Formats: sequence, C-alpha cells, structure tokens
Amino acid sequence: ATVLLSRCLLKMVKGNIVVPEEILSFCCNGLQSSTSPPHSQEPGEWEEVPGAMASPSPARNPTEVQMSQLVLPCHTNHRGELSTGQLLKWIDTAACLSAERHAGCPCVTASMDDIYFEHTISVGQVVNIKAKVNRAFNSSMEVGIQVSYEDLCSGKHCSICKAYATFVAQGPTGSKVKLQPLTLQTEEEKIEHSIAAERRRMRLVHKDTLKDLLTRSPRETELETRDGRAAVPAEKTRVESVELVLPPHANHQGNTFGGQIMAWMENVATIAASRLCHAHPTLQAIEMFHFRGPSQVGDRLVLKAIVNNAFKNSMEVGVCAEAYGQEMSISRRHINSAFMTFVVLDQEGRPRTLPMVAPEPGDGERRYREASARKKIRLDRKYVISCKQTEVPLSVPWDQSNKVYLSYNNVSALKMLVAKANWVLAREKEKVRMYTLEEDKFLSFRIEMSVCIAASQAFSLLSDLRRRHEWDSHYASAELVQQVDDDDMIYHVVSQTLSHENKPQDFVILASRRKPCSKGDPYVVAFRSVTLPTHPASTGFTRGETVCSGFCIWPESEETSKVAYYNQATPGYLNYVTTNVAGLSSNFCATFKACEKFLLKNKEDLIVRL
Repeated sequence: ATVLLSRCLLKMVKGNIVVPEEILSFCCNGLQSSTSPPHSQEPGEWEEVPGAMASPSPARNPTEVQMSQLVLPCHTNHRGELSTGQLLKWIDTAACLSAERHAGCPCVTASMDDIYFEHTISVGQVVNIKAKVNRAFNSSMEVGIQVSYEDLCSGKHCSICKAYATFVAQGPTGSKVKLQPLTLQTEEEKIEHSIAAERRRMRLVHKDTLKDLLTRSPRETELETRDGRAAVPAEKTRVESVELVLPPHANHQGNTFGGQIMAWMENVATIAASRLCHAHPTLQAIEMFHFRGPSQVGDRLVLKAIVNNAFKNSMEVGVCAEAYGQEMSISRRHINSAFMTFVVLDQEGRPRTLPMVAPEPGDGERRYREASARKKIRLDRKYVISCKQTEVPLSVPWDQSNKVYLSYNNVSALKMLVAKANWVLAREKEKVRMYTLEEDKFLSFRIEMSVCIAASQAFSLLSDLRRRHEWDSHYASAELVQQVDDDDMIYHVVSQTLSHENKPQDFVILASRRKPCSKGDPYVVAFRSVTLPTHPASTGFTRGETVCSGFCIWPESEETSKVAYYNQATPGYLNYVTTNVAGLSSNFCATFKACEKFLLKNKEDLIVRL
C-alpha cells in the first residue's frame, strides 16, 4: 500500500497537483493502523495509477507471479545496499510460487542458472520480481525470473538481473509428478518455450565442457606478483561456518528453504573474498546453484568457502553446503555447491587490482585450474550468447571450449526467428509459399511446402550439407571439415554465386541438428557462420557470412511433413530475396520444388539403408 501511494504521489507532483499535508504526513510516517477491511485483490491486478484512479491490467500468463519488496535497513549491508543473500531469497520464493501454480503441488528447487548482477539496490528503493514458467518437461520445469528496481522518488526503473531456475514437482511421498504442458499465448512465451529446451541441453553438458577444457589445457600453475605484492596463500581465505536449521528457515514443505541456503552460502563466500582483498567486495556473478539433496529442520548445515583463483580485477570463490543431524557419526550430506565472482570497487566505481592467490597443493591446484577454465567458459558464453546480429563480424571464432554455447546460440537464434508472429505471405506458387518478416534493419524470409516424406527422413537428408548441391543450384560443393559430435558439424561451402568482386563466395558454416524434445516440437537444422584457423579467407574466394538460417520440419502425418526454410538475409543475399518477393523471379519456387524431388527420390534409399 505504501508503494502504491508513493507512486500516486509522484504522479500528482509531476502533474503540479497540490498534495494535502495529511497525505504527505501519512507517506512519511508509514502505514498506520486501519479499521478498513483488506481488499481481496490479486497481486498486480492494478498496474497503473493515472492520478488517483486505477485501471485493470490485461490478462497474463496463469503461472506468472509478481513480487514487490520495499528495501528496508534490515535487508541491507554496511553500504546501505540490498544484500545479495536477501535478493536470492526473494527470487527463489517468487520462482517456487510460479512453479507451484503450474504443477498444483509442492515443488523444490533443483538448480539456479548463472546470474549476472548489473546494479546494486539502495534502501528505500523497490525490488520488482516477475517469475513465470517457460516450459514444463516430464517432472521438472524451467522458471524465468526478471528482477528490476524502482526508485519511488524519481520514478526510474532499471534491470538488475535475469535468472532461470529449474524446479521439480513432488507428490505426497516425495515421488516425482508428471507435469502438464503449458498453454502458450504470446510470441514471447513461444520463444522462451522453444529456447528452454536448448538451455536444458546446455546445463546437462556443462560438466563435460569443463572437463574437456581442462584435459586440453596445460597443467602448469603459474604464479606472479601484482603491484609488488606476493601471492596470498589460499588457505588464509578459507571460511567454515555452521548454521542450525530452525522452523523459520524451512519452507511450507518442511525442508530448508532453498533461498535461505543460497543466502548463507553468499555470506561465507563474501567473508572469504574479504580475507583476500581486506576490503568489502561486491558480488558480480553466480555460477549455477545445484541442489543435490534436501535438508530439514534440526539439521546442521556446514558452509565452507575458499578463494579458488584471483584474476586481475575479479576473484572466484568456491562455496559448498553440507548437512548432518544430531549424530556426528553419520556422514555429512553434500547439499549444494556454487561458484561466485567478486570484484572490489574503488570510490569511482572501478574494479581494483587484486593480489594473486597461491593454491594449496593437490585439490587447491585443481580448483585453481578449474576456476581459470570456468572464467574462459563464462567469457565465451557471455560473448557468444549475447552477440548482437548488428555487430561485425557475424562469424564467431569456433574452438572446443565454446562449442556448446555456439551450438546453443545457433539453434536458439533460429527458434526465435521461427516463433516471430508478424510473418506476411508474400508469394505462393505451385503450393510453395514465401513469407517475409521486416523488423528494424533486417529482412527475413521463410519458404515452406508440404512433402510426402516422414519428418525424420527429411531431417536426415537436409542436415547433410554435402548433398545440398544436388537440389540447390546456389551450392557448388560442401566439404565436411569437422564432425564436432553427433549433432554439430562444420562445413566449408563453396557457392555458385559471384560476389561484386567477380569471385565465387565461400562460407565456413556450423550446422546444428536437433530432434524434437517433446510432442509438437519440430526437427531443427540450424546454420551460422564461424571462423576456423584451418580455413582462413583466401584470395580466390570472397568470404560470405550467414547469421541465421536453417530448416524446421514438422510431422503432419506418418508419411507427410511440412518443410520450412528460414533465412535472415545478409546484404549479399538481399537482391535474391527482394527480386523473388517483387515477383521478378520465381527462383525460390524452382529451388524448393527441386528440394521436394530430391527428398522423394532419396527417401526409398534412406529406408533401405536404415
């Protein structure tokens, strides 16, 4: 009520409306006792307050939960900024309530993906959290969380972080519950639903990515000095603390609240970081909380933290939580683990240079190397996934360490293009339909038709670029350069099309294949340009680039499929697209009809081979 009244006051002041002293006094002194009965209204029912009147908000996702919290002194650290541990509690609470809205039964936190904190929040500001289920799998679901802050005096809103949490639905005896699929209403929900499958895949292979990078990296641990300071022994940063789980720390199911465990972990991690820098550090990022098991009221939680590695301007702190009961003879249970990145800011808000860390022999050296590998993975992931398509070059360097995130980006970009709602039918000829999508500086096109072939067969034939020249006259040849894994291949493609330099174009293309994750999902073959040291640009060709293209294949029946090709046109391809859209050429129709003939001709051979 205080937040709502403050928003109303702000608008009255901006509109030069005189505010009575009684109302000002009410806002300054806070809420007093009221004899009026509470209004039974859903949270977020009234979104805007024009003057003193409220208007109902539009219908929203039934799993959506909105939470607004006024930051009080009891929520803050010594700097008067909201404690990250308190924020994690609110995030976990909102996400759990959203998950339970969909499941209709108790849910527990399984994991929390990487979180990057963009800003701090001060006393008196409002934290707004919005959580909703993006996708339900068998018994688990992904919940997307958006966090922002609101300054009630200035009316300013600013994003804080975005997070993804995985929750598992549980029955009365702790058994897993089969979840119903979501009903998708908006374009945004369809995009998030589609990409959630890729994020899930990336979570599952994260450990393998780290292990593979460590296997190929040199094992030497190099130490140096910074600003004339010797390396600090990692042992000096070690922290161990015990917490007794009391009823206020438990959730409504009787288990220790996941947000409370995360807050305790953040506390010991901050202490460990402070022991290295002898200053008050700022938490910049958290790498995936993974809950391995529950704990209950009466358990003792042992929280351990140590600085694994200190880079020039940041440090990684490893933290874990173990639980045991009253009997010390019973071995401790590993409950959770995470890695947190801290920085130390000077008075101007710039990161300070940190001292080096000298790891302990054995496990300390292993943690030191793993921290370096995680930093590389974070940089690769942040660059690849956040790379905007307006940036040049479009091609991203490929190597073994970023293969998972390039594959994720490749498939996700195509799925986002597929989910767009504003496609317009531009031409139709011989049952081949061409659609266009105009947004900002990009023109995308989609070509589709129904083909009498099983979706799995079309998927197998169209995902091999070495055979594309058999039906696409634009392709001269395609060489398989590297078989990354069963789902990802890199090709060197030579095009028949001549560039403005009167040279044939060539491409280095990453092809990523995905089979349906659940019923209703399409088969996906996504293409994007990458750069390889073994295949640099040569004088005989003009190096071309594709930012987002590929096939989506939907089963219509056991023997019929809808095959659609998508392409976000790059400058070198625009002339071909606009010529076909304007009706000055029917090349798109001829090419896709040739594709149909190729599929029908080869499906029998494919059946024989299978």
